[in-house]
Amino acid sequence: MTPEFVSTGNQWERRFGYARIARAGDLVLVGGTVAIDPDGSPHAPGDAGAQATRCFEIIERALGQCGLSRTNVLRSRVFVTDMAQAERVGEAHKRFFDGHTPGHTPALTQVGVSALIAPEFVVEIECDAHA
Repeated sequence: MTPEFVSTGNQWERRFGYARIARAGDLVLVGGTVAIDPDGSPHAPGDAGAQATRCFEIIERALGQCGLSRTNVLRSRVFVTDMAQAERVGEAHKRFFDGHTPGHTPALTQVGVSALIAPEFVVEIECDAHA
């Protein structure tokens, strides 16, 4: 089986040589995603809830490039620089998945980290999905 790679074309994908999605058969891996606006600027600096929502929008758009959607996601991993904001991130996760498709509640892990790619980003999300 030949792997497929999908890029969203953001600055870090080009700079560090990676794809947003790597797919091999039914296995779909979505790489770490931070909240970037279409112009390349950070979305809602410091606001974990808004950044989580934006990350999920980017992830869903990338999944769409593979003919998939949020309902294909089985697990989310969320990296948060301030665990005091974990509740807001969890709420965004619930709205995105269960709020859209009641009963679709992927596994979730939230991990506190000291920093992400730039100080404006307080949330980074990666997902595992199936085709």
